[in-house]
Amino acid sequence: MELPDEYIAAHLRAEDTGMFRDVEHKDVRKSLRVGPVGMPELAPDEVVVAVMASSINYNTVWSATFEPIPTFDFLRKYAAQGGWAARHDRPFQVVGSDAAGVVVRIGSGVRRWKVGDHVVVHPVHVDEQEPVTHADAMLGTEMRAWGYETNYGGLGEFAVARASMLVPKPAHLTWEEAAVSPMCGSTAYRMLVGSNGARMKQGDVVLVWGAAGGLGAYAVQFVKNGGGIPVGVVGSERKAEAVRRLGCDVVVNRAEIGLSDDPDPSPADTVAAGKRLGSIIRRETGSDPHIVFEHVGRATFGISMFVVGRGGTVVTCGSSTGYHHEFDNRYLWMRLKRVIGSHGANLQEQVETSRLVATGAIAPTLSALYPLAEAPEATRLVQNNEHVGKVGVLCLAPEPGLGVTAPQLRARIGADRINPLRTFAPASSL
Repeated sequence: MELPDEYIAAHLRAEDTGMFRDVEHKDVRKSLRVGPVGMPELAPDEVVVAVMASSINYNTVWSATFEPIPTFDFLRKYAAQGGWAARHDRPFQVVGSDAAGVVVRIGSGVRRWKVGDHVVVHPVHVDEQEPVTHADAMLGTEMRAWGYETNYGGLGEFAVARASMLVPKPAHLTWEEAAVSPMCGSTAYRMLVGSNGARMKQGDVVLVWGAAGGLGAYAVQFVKNGGGIPVGVVGSERKAEAVRRLGCDVVVNRAEIGLSDDPDPSPADTVAAGKRLGSIIRRETGSDPHIVFEHVGRATFGISMFVVGRGGTVVTCGSSTGYHHEFDNRYLWMRLKRVIGSHGANLQEQVETSRLVATGAIAPTLSALYPLAEAPEATRLVQNNEHVGKVGVLCLAPEPGLGVTAPQLRARIGADRINPLRTFAPASSL
């Protein structure tokens, strides 16, 4: 197709980076704009994807609040390499780290993809000429989160991605269902299943914080599918019902363990909450957790370190409540526990995740769905933690339900299995 000079996308403006300075409540709807941006020139190893659907990740909240630093700093640093990287330093940034759509243009060096292919975008942007990339791309110094540390991400009518970021779209899924799994699904896979994470085995008790969120809802499924025992922590009975629907064996409400919304608990409160949580887990499973799935950060990390069993593993990929963690180090060294840092996933881990989704073993966690024009509202939902699972965004797809090319497989898996969380969408959702 003939590419337009401009296209509509959810984006930030460099001129707005100071708008939340000294502001306590940073409303992403004020900074995130939906409007025309320029179409970049295509590099030889890149493709243009007509984005049918995308989704909201928490990194878009960070981008739109310009915290912990404005993501325009990432773009300037990347552009300083020169060459094709210079295109990323613009007065705007198209955000979004998920996309499902159709390849509509390929660069001269692209070999494995063609115009018309249905794809999802693996949101990890790496330098293929960096040696460590060929061992594990996540160790590369030039590894970047697409649509967060780069420009031209997924929340728009079009997106630009390297050919090495593409994975075939699961044929039985709609565009919006396919768009919600790449980032959160592969991140959870690496943390729990792959050889670079906790390496969960059958029978392991796995504590999942934020089990009803985008990451947690995939973690619960990977634990259950792999023969483990998921224990989910949630903040409401509504979210408890959602994770039960995903197969969570044990669900703990934060109120049961006296965990407040204080992001900076005292050491005494940490131990007390840990004892209450550990008692519940032992009562329900007969064991302390073998693995704790961490991404909440400061508010929970001390409890995670306390409650995980002797010789157990805390695997962490984020810190939404704060980056500076405090914990009693005696529980780490004297009880031979481990902490594993995990970030995103390499392409092989993404392919393995997608294969599980494509067979129906892992279900998309789509709940709410919004049109592109309402991407700021969708992001606000995630910012306020008012969502369940993943919040999708329709871009070029004119309506939900399109994109299925394997209807017989879809019928065999069943609509309820494919969409376990759609009934948890707010009234404002499509």
